[in-house]
Amino acid sequence: MNQQPHAVVIGGGIGGLAAAIGLHESGWRVTVLERAASLEPVGAGIGLAPNSQRALDVLGLGDRVRALAAWQGDGGVRARNGRWLVRTSAAETQSAYGGTLVMLHRATLVGLLVAALPEGALHTGTRARLTDAGTAGRRAVVTTDEGDIEADLVVGADGINSAVRTALFPAHPGPVYAGFTAWRLVVPAPERTFAPHETWGRGGVWGSQPLKDGRVYAYATARVPQGGKAPDSEKAELERRFRDWHDPIPRLIAAADAESILRNDVGHLATPLTQHHRGRVALIGDAAHAMTPSLGQGGNQAIEDAVVLAHHATPGVDLTARLAAYSAARVPRTTEIVRRAARVSRLTHLTAAPAVAARDALVSTVTRLAPDAVLRSLSAVTDWRPPQIPSPEPRGVREPEGSAAAPGGKRVCPVVS
Repeated sequence: MNQQPHAVVIGGGIGGLAAAIGLHESGWRVTVLERAASLEPVGAGIGLAPNSQRALDVLGLGDRVRALAAWQGDGGVRARNGRWLVRTSAAETQSAYGGTLVMLHRATLVGLLVAALPEGALHTGTRARLTDAGTAGRRAVVTTDEGDIEADLVVGADGINSAVRTALFPAHPGPVYAGFTAWRLVVPAPERTFAPHETWGRGGVWGSQPLKDGRVYAYATARVPQGGKAPDSEKAELERRFRDWHDPIPRLIAAADAESILRNDVGHLATPLTQHHRGRVALIGDAAHAMTPSLGQGGNQAIEDAVVLAHHATPGVDLTARLAAYSAARVPRTTEIVRRAARVSRLTHLTAAPAVAARDALVSTVTRLAPDAVLRSLSAVTDWRPPQIPSPEPRGVREPEGSAAAPGGKRVCPVVS
């Protein structure tokens, strides 16, 4: 019988995979349960800021991610007509934060994380639900189609509509619509190069970010009623909304494959959780603190969660106390970032023309008078430093926490128990 304590991660996204790697490094036997048949992120990029890169250093992946950085020159924020409101450079960001933004395709990051998992840890096509959160003296139980799995620790990494969060905190109102929808697309390399930029217009945003492989990751948002879809195609919708915005926006839309454009309403947890754990279960990523994409920190905070959880959830110690320490470390930081992202979302989605003009003038003036103002305003987010994951104790000498026997004669999943 394997005497290592067992951690079950529900959800095979970026946060769940990172948590599994970190927990494995700290001495846990890990199982990742993902309901999708395969891990194939489509049509989307992710920006990894210096804070998450430092967290990936702890997992041994930071330098591999940095090698994928494409941004080497100027960039910033532009107005709809192309006028620069904020100019920044990779060198300035490096100086301010000790690192730059790395933009890459989500599939690339997922591939790096999967390769770092222990063999046999990932199980796709597996539906899982939390049926018992456990206590200090009783293991948690996760139910799958193949049977029940007892776990010393469960990690809820199942996204913004987390069933694990609902099971732990049934009275929480859950995610709410942030007031805008988002499109994401990856297009072939354009004929003419351009500086990375985010453009703020009236009631919407456009972003164009080159990738290392020559393609461009683009995203757009617009303030629209919830649940809407284009009457013809999402590419046609983007053309209608952004055809008179500055270059390269119209040509990027023209180059897009209409079938690969993703559209999703944006939600967030406007009501924060007061803790990110209960019993033997910890929440990470969007399950714990879904935020709008305005600061580009959603995935970054999930990676932070993973490393902090692995730091606190040391095998052989009082797990309930350590999970309380995890919550204490993460709730204040993520709550503030969720609120900050919401404030930026309101600023970037102003619809009244006078308010948009005043916003652009204010941002441009502040940047001219204090060129590093934008970088300094984000330092509280990107300056974060991770804790180290403790080395595991010698394995095979300790009983798992809680009862080793299946309570109540529960059937245990033979594949992943």
